[in-house]
Amino acid sequence: MFDKTVLAAKALTRSGALKFGDFKLKSGMFSPYYVDLTCLLSSPEDFEYIVNLVAEKLKSILSSREVDKLATIELKGALLLPSVACKLRMPCVIVRKESKTYGVTGRIAGGEISKGDRVVFFDDVVTTGGSKLEGIKPIEQSGGKIEGIIVVVDREQGGKELLEKQGYEVWSVTTITELVNALLSAGTLARKQAEKILAYIKKK
Repeated sequence: MFDKTVLAAKALTRSGALKFGDFKLKSGMFSPYYVDLTCLLSSPEDFEYIVNLVAEKLKSILSSREVDKLATIELKGALLLPSVACKLRMPCVIVRKESKTYGVTGRIAGGEISKGDRVVFFDDVVTTGGSKLEGIKPIEQSGGKIEGIIVVVDREQGGKELLEKQGYEVWSVTTITELVNALLSAGTLARKQAEKILAYIKKK
């Protein structure tokens, strides 16, 4: 598993999807790193590797439970999920951030959520968990049942714990601690930078 984490860390940094520096997050917090999976679009090999990792994780999850559909919210999750869903031969839907008022209206795109549909919700990262609750709301309002939530990277800032307290099972392909330790072991991240990030995680 560690080898896969090293390869994932290299894919994310090589593509620019994992950056180090000083970044302001949507929540208003500042972070010594940033995860932007849209950068994978410009690096097909790295995109494919991350998609394969997500598909592999989901395949393991699906082996022990019945799931009818995969879902995500625009934008970043929606860039990866269709490729993952194709590999698993599963239908997927996208939750819009705002309801569409023309054509096929509503917040669900790509298909419908029927009453009783069992759904795994996917996104790029989990930080505080708030955006996940917003994303799954239209699915539950349509009668869908969330079987769990999967993200590529857990930022380890309380989001997983918040969602689990709400009754949702949460899985991640990797965590920021695992990525940092993998890069440190591979000699591609300075120890000072790694220690800064690990200290930041512990403070949250």
